[in-house]
Parts: sequence; structure tokens; C-alpha cells
Amino acid sequence: MIDWPRVTELREEVGAEDFEEVVEIFLEEVEEVIGKLQDGDRSQLEQDLHFLKGSALNLGFADFSALCLDGERKSAQGGADDVDLPAIITKFQASKSAFLTGMSEKF
Repeated sequence: MIDWPRVTELREEVGAEDFEEVVEIFLEEVEEVIGKLQDGDRSQLEQDLHFLKGSALNLGFADFSALCLDGERKSAQGGADDVDLPAIITKFQASKSAFLTGMSEKF
């Protein structure tokens, strides 16, 4: 679910202190877009999923990123209505929980 080697690599790249800020910004920005999706707003679905995918990959949310990629592709091919937003939202929540738990254990 979480690509811990990627998380460790990013933490080493930016430093422990700045890493906490990166995580905070990531969660704020992603949760803003997740909130939009929870409200059923599909007006910019392809762009929103592209943003979520990239953000998730950078912070090691591998499974969440993969779901976003799948949804982004469907949306790009005209299948925005077929994108399973509840699954994406649920995966984000599970990934966030696993990430925060793992962070407290690893760092």
C-alpha cells in the first residue's frame, strides 16, 4: 500500500524537518481534492486524478496512485462516469491511515 523506500528516499532528500512540512502540505492539498470528489464534482475529474496520482506517487501512496491512474485514463477516454470515486476515496483514507501509523513507527 505504501512504498516505504520511496518515503525514506524523499525524507532523506528534503531532510527530516522539511519532510514534515511536505507531508502536511501533501495531505492538505490532497484532502481538498478528495473533498471535491466526495461532493460528486467530476467537472475536472481527469485533471484532479492526474494531480492526485502525481502527489501520491511522490509520497509513496502506491496503491492510491494506481487507482488514480486508472481513473485518469478512463476519464481521458470519455468514461468519467465509470470512475469509481468511492473506491478512490476509500483507498486514500486507508493509505493515509497506514502512512500515518507507519510514520510514527518508522521515524
